[in-house]
Amino acid sequence: MQDFSTFPNRTGTRSVKWDKLEELYGSSNVQPLWVADMDLEIAEPIKQALLDRVNHGIFGYTFTDVALNNVVVDWVKRNHQLIIQPDDIVYSPGVLETIHMAILTQTDESDKILIQTPVYHPFQHMIKRHKRTLVTSPLINTDGYYTMDLGNLEEHFKNGVKMMILCSPHNPIGRVWTKEELNELLRLASQYNILILSDEIHADLVYKGHKHTPIGSLDSPSKQKIITLMSPTKSFNLAGLQISYAIIPDKKIRMQIKNAFVRFGMTMLNPLGITALETAYTKGDPWLNDLRQLLTKNKTLVERTLEPYDIVTVTKAEGTYLLWLDFNQLNMSHDELTKWMAQTVGLGLNSGITFGEDGHGFMRMNIASPYNYIKEALDKLTQALDQRKIER
Repeated sequence: MQDFSTFPNRTGTRSVKWDKLEELYGSSNVQPLWVADMDLEIAEPIKQALLDRVNHGIFGYTFTDVALNNVVVDWVKRNHQLIIQPDDIVYSPGVLETIHMAILTQTDESDKILIQTPVYHPFQHMIKRHKRTLVTSPLINTDGYYTMDLGNLEEHFKNGVKMMILCSPHNPIGRVWTKEELNELLRLASQYNILILSDEIHADLVYKGHKHTPIGSLDSPSKQKIITLMSPTKSFNLAGLQISYAIIPDKKIRMQIKNAFVRFGMTMLNPLGITALETAYTKGDPWLNDLRQLLTKNKTLVERTLEPYDIVTVTKAEGTYLLWLDFNQLNMSHDELTKWMAQTVGLGLNSGITFGEDGHGFMRMNIASPYNYIKEALDKLTQALDQRKIER
């Protein structure tokens, strides 16, 4: 079993999470629990494969091939019951890069692109940068349980939305959409001819009692109008190696996106990323299973620790290693909450407002760290909440 108790020292490694604290929070003494990478060492087979590749000593031009495609085909079939063809796969450095290319090739300026807020913040920025029209469909929050507003979606679809970016499992709220929910979404998408970009980067990180369903695995007349975006980077803590893939069954769309990568000179992946993907998907299962157990333990710790406090609510996560915390009962402005969390509590979390206006009063917490590290953070938070009670 993987030992996740050791805490690696990441300072001085140009770590975005650790070496930008002064810049982001005004102090280097803040305990970071924000950006979505893990404070956990990668699986030993992946580490060894990378060491072997480094020891080879040459890092020349490297290509992907059918053998690598077959590794991906097997992974998505074995883990998600998604049946694809090797030729459906398009590799890229990251999911966001592929979304950029899809927006450029499948929409025109001023076309409407829809997202469901609160949601991963780069989506809105990409849409605006490409001069497309951002359309938001707020999720329905019923006592901390989020659902899609299908009526609102249909109204927007009727009014000319061309593309939708789906987050599944959802970041930051942690929902794992059910097959029934996705079928309803597909029914509407088919009726109104909507292209769906489905960001499924957290697909492998789902808690017991829930199951990730790739929207592309469902039977629908609009099946050819789905681009599924996946990667081993979240599952195996490989974000810095920049490796992802898109599953694009429609040949015309696939070639348009491939050609866009060529046009922008993005035609090659780094050899370490390729090595990491192949090893993760062929030898990483035991480590991933141990990781899921740790995340479950950490999630339970957060929920049980904060349950007695009526001024903070933990949204019940069904997937991802990100928890969505509701601090609205503190009656603080966005700036006040951000400042209080960093300067008074001493924790660096993601501000909820960055995920959309309906994230006001929320903060996102990354629990992909050793158990004792999460406990330390909770000790700081509960002490601050206790003090807040006294002041009230």
